Amino acid sequence: MASTLTISPAIPITAITTISQFPENPRSLLLQQCKTTKDLTQIHAHLIKTRLVLNPAIAENLLESAAILLPNAMDYASSIFREMDEPDSSAYNIMIRGHIYKQSLIRLVEVGRLVFDGMSERGVVAWNSMIAGYTKSGCWEEVVKLFCRMRELGVGFDEVTLISVLTACGRLADLELGEWIREHIEANGLKKNLLLMTSLVDMYAKCGEVDTARRLFDQMDRRDVVAWSAMISGYSQANRCREALDLFHEMQKTNVEPNEVTMVSVLYACAVLGALETGKWVHFYIKKKKMKLTVTLGTALIDFYANTDSSLASNGQGKRALDFFYLMREKNIEPNDVTFLVALVACSHAGLVDEGRSLFVSMSKDFGMEPRIEHYGCSQNVEIGEESFRCITRLEPAHSGDYILLSNIYASVGRREDALRVRCQMLEKGIKKPPGGSLIELDGVVHEFFSEDDGHAHLKEIYSAIADMIKQIKSAGYVPNPADARLDAEEDDTEASVSHHSEKLAIAFGLIRTPPGTTIRISKNLRVCTDCHNATKVISKVYNREIVVRDRNRFHHFKEGSCSCNDYW
Repeated sequence: MASTLTISPAIPITAITTISQFPENPRSLLLQQCKTTKDLTQIHAHLIKTRLVLNPAIAENLLESAAILLPNAMDYASSIFREMDEPDSSAYNIMIRGHIYKQSLIRLVEVGRLVFDGMSERGVVAWNSMIAGYTKSGCWEEVVKLFCRMRELGVGFDEVTLISVLTACGRLADLELGEWIREHIEANGLKKNLLLMTSLVDMYAKCGEVDTARRLFDQMDRRDVVAWSAMISGYSQANRCREALDLFHEMQKTNVEPNEVTMVSVLYACAVLGALETGKWVHFYIKKKKMKLTVTLGTALIDFYANTDSSLASNGQGKRALDFFYLMREKNIEPNDVTFLVALVACSHAGLVDEGRSLFVSMSKDFGMEPRIEHYGCSQNVEIGEESFRCITRLEPAHSGDYILLSNIYASVGRREDALRVRCQMLEKGIKKPPGGSLIELDGVVHEFFSEDDGHAHLKEIYSAIADMIKQIKSAGYVPNPADARLDAEEDDTEASVSHHSEKLAIAFGLIRTPPGTTIRISKNLRVCTDCHNATKVISKVYNREIVVRDRNRFHHFKEGSCSCNDYW
């Protein structure tokens, strides 16, 4: 059923087309603002995408952040070190310092524990100090063990204790202990403690109990920015992004100003929903309030624009990416599994089947690397698709996407019985396919459509527009592809089935609700089908529109009858 979500910014939206670039040498950004492992992984991903990670000086900055600045990131530092082509003495020195520093921190906590264990009398302050030490070092299991020991010994604890333990419960997904703490809070009349209740909300959200977290959030007498951010973040982490934006809209009506955590969660939700204008408003708000652009916030902005603005996305540059791979080999730079993944994706996008097969074989034969699921996922034809499916199911239990991909491969070559057989296997195994949906944001409202939708408020107008649109693109050469119809559709119903796919409904709605020449932007939760891809190319030419579709794999930038993916996706 179609639905809408209204976002009403309190500040007029200002067009923003670019964002600040990361510095060429991001040392200060890394060393001063990299506060968590998540910050580190985000900046690492950016450096990989921009190939700056191949610069030894920058790689050493990244290595220093992981090895020295962050707790519990030594394994990550080791993985960075192993990927460096020829680490010099500076890199080795960083690793040595990192190991010494980490051991020093661990030793400090260990020494503290020895002192703690030797105390003849230990009050709640001593217990809280020891728990705080474990919390600071990220030893979440020790936090829980120490709290359980307190209970066994009958030692009294206070709200400070519970806040730390709830944080550990969220990190460990220890819902059972979290539930016990909730019962204790209710039984002892502690629900007025804002920090404690916020920690409880955060714990439930991190444990996946988002609805329980929301009920507790709604019961709070007072909610500060930390409470709002915890709940919005909970929705975003659970990929309930429409509810995250809806709650942010409620927050805007209060006198509570959002902070960095709020903005990061909202930007993530905007990226998933393709809510470009709303995300641009968030960026404008960040600039107006002069919020400090940390690694986390800066990367969230980059990811948002990369996922909603095709100008920052890959636009069919497969051959150039492959040329870069060969240039690396000429310079004797050893590829890793990520390098091969990028090269295989490039082959897929450029239609270089033979080159892709050769690289896939070379990966294990010449470099001794075991292909991962992502590498198998780059395969396109029937033979490779079948082998990939077998390999994937050996690595881990298959999910709906694996079955759907194989079914679609069969359908694309006319093997409808095999396609139907794969779908039946899904039903037998109880594997459910998520419904295909498409989103379009118009005037601050996110509209969602599903295939053969019958629940939108403007249903009659949309289906009338669909009929007219199909008629016009047929006259321009479009031929419906019955292979993309519902497998259970009758033969005379296949054309109607493909005509009413969710992205076609969203595009038709965009055509009738935006001025001529306006770019139409669609976000889709599944891979765009062949019929919709062909249809959208013709629509872009007939209606003289640029149409940007972001499916689960990539951006498709349709213009004047062509697509940026060169018909390989």
